[in-house]
Amino acid sequence: MENVFVHPSSYVDDGCEIGAGTKIWHFSHIMSGCKIGKNCNIGQNVVISPDVVLGCNCKIQNNVSVYTGVRCEDDVFLGPSMVFTNVVNPRAAVSRKDEYRPTLLKRGTSVGANATIVCGHTLGEYCLIGAGSVVTKDVPAYALMAGNPARRIGWVSAHGEKLHFDEEGMATCPATKEKYRLMDGKVERL
Repeated sequence: MENVFVHPSSYVDDGCEIGAGTKIWHFSHIMSGCKIGKNCNIGQNVVISPDVVLGCNCKIQNNVSVYTGVRCEDDVFLGPSMVFTNVVNPRAAVSRKDEYRPTLLKRGTSVGANATIVCGHTLGEYCLIGAGSVVTKDVPAYALMAGNPARRIGWVSAHGEKLHFDEEGMATCPATKEKYRLMDGKVERL
């Protein structure tokens, strides 16, 4: 673990892979078998469970537990106190460790504070999940999601700006001037 900062109050179990430039802050626990990419920032009171994979440049805010079965690609943002599940029908008296459902957060996904991501779904590239939302199904790339259950209320650019499509299905990011096309319910960056 070269060039990795771990606050003295945190625990990093043996058998973890952690990329250079990553910072792990107060009272966090990084469990064996997980893989964390370069330049990640893991906030206070975060648990990374066994076999979790985080890409490079991921930002995990305070009070987040990333459970076994979750995989985050590069540039994923997990807001404060957001929640993952890993089984759909938990019971204290029933062991379901062999029933964990995988959850994939594609590159650039952002999840707002206190949102819940129900296991077994894929969140598309650069989607934005609003604070407090409950995701119960797959999310398309660039979708802006809000509510309980979360529904698509718009589209956002890779920069996180709301996109406004014209009659021909074209939009421009107001911040970067990149062009986007909406066709058949899917957004692509041109």
